[in-house]
Amino acid sequence: MTAEHVEQFREEGYAVVRGVFSPDEMAEISAEVGRVYAEGLKHHASWRHKNLYFEVIDDPEGGHVVLQAHWISWISERLERLRRDPRYLAILQPLIGRDLKQIANQIHWKPPGARFVGFRFHQDMRFREPKEAFQALQNAYVTTGLAIDPQRIENGALKIFPGSHKLGYLGLSDDGPLMKGDTQDEELRAAGLDPADAVDVILEPGDLALWSLLTVHGSSPNRSRGDRRFHLNSYVNAANSDRGEWAFRDGVPCQLGPEPSLVRYEELYSRPEPHYIEDRWYAD
Repeated sequence: MTAEHVEQFREEGYAVVRGVFSPDEMAEISAEVGRVYAEGLKHHASWRHKNLYFEVIDDPEGGHVVLQAHWISWISERLERLRRDPRYLAILQPLIGRDLKQIANQIHWKPPGARFVGFRFHQDMRFREPKEAFQALQNAYVTTGLAIDPQRIENGALKIFPGSHKLGYLGLSDDGPLMKGDTQDEELRAAGLDPADAVDVILEPGDLALWSLLTVHGSSPNRSRGDRRFHLNSYVNAANSDRGEWAFRDGVPCQLGPEPSLVRYEELYSRPEPHYIEDRWYAD
């Protein structure tokens, strides 16, 4: 993490740190992400247990597909260690300090040819609810995306609008699911964005992309023959969030405790038991 990375993040709303994890480490992480995907495929529909959540669709054209999973660190010792790896702290500390909570822990899968694996352009601030639980939204939060596979235009690499974090909250794609449909150019222009300004964030396995809650970003479907897997971990300066799992206290890594903390799932304490969610938002 260099001064140039910090400057780019402040000015453009994103940065890329290359080669954070070695090829050997990425081979191990890749295998574990594959194991987690196999766990998700055991379910016929979206499934939750406490904060652990698999979003699974039964696509008539492609069978069962796991679109994403949340808080997989509860079932993966390797990914739990990854979320609090000291290299994350070294990258995040110049931006948001050394007392950090984690508010997202996800894997996004884009199998070749699967539908509903693109993300309409949006800002992550839309997910910080309830508003009273999160403070200093403009500068206390950083989302990180670790490339598991090469990220290319043809397999749906992350797209970002540099400088869009300075425009405030734009409400892009607030009218429906992020994975259904495409953001139209007219919607972008109405929000003050030129569609031609979107940048493709090309990554190699082990590279780490960073962006803010207000940075406009999205991605296209995977039109290649290979996988495109992306591991997201989002962090906040602990003083600015009433929710989240501790990741680092005064720079010391924090392992997950015996029970999950309240993050986003509002029914964590009233409905913690395993259950299916028959939400067919993807149906025509």
